[in-house]
Amino acid sequence: MSQLEFSWELSGSGWATCRIADGVSERKDFVSYCTDALADVLHGVAGLYGRTSVQRFSFDLEPDEVRWVLRRTSSDVNVAIYRFPDMSASFDAPDQAGTLAWTSTQPLSLLGHVVLEAAQSVVRLHGEDGYREKWVQHPFPVAALQDLRRLHLQYDRCERQHGELPAHLG
Repeated sequence: MSQLEFSWELSGSGWATCRIADGVSERKDFVSYCTDALADVLHGVAGLYGRTSVQRFSFDLEPDEVRWVLRRTSSDVNVAIYRFPDMSASFDAPDQAGTLAWTSTQPLSLLGHVVLEAAQSVVRLHGEDGYREKWVQHPFPVAALQDLRRLHLQYDRCERQHGELPAHLG
């Protein structure tokens, strides 16, 4: 059985700690608010439920970049995280120009579940106003969370518990 953990914790004004682990290895980054990072994760994973089999998004680590490349093959997703030394210089660089920092292949249903749960945990802990206060540049990605939740519950035969959204988000 696959193991996958994903967490997103606001760790200061304009910073979040993003952690992904698969039981073999883990990756942890301190992500800046220069991008709408949590929304990008939610949109990227949700996008895998459609016709697009590859999704990319980047986190600004000031000055480094980590670029996530999600490749769906059938019901599995290969997650590859590439690190670049300077986000401003790597915009057009191919993925392979970065250093492969972490990779794992997991079921889409599991990836969808752990990302959904992490985002729901953030909004339950901080609320939309608290998120905006800590993340500063961007509001909590309500629509992206609702979209991923709808797709995950519609397409995945996930038998794990799904926490409830705050009433006004449900």
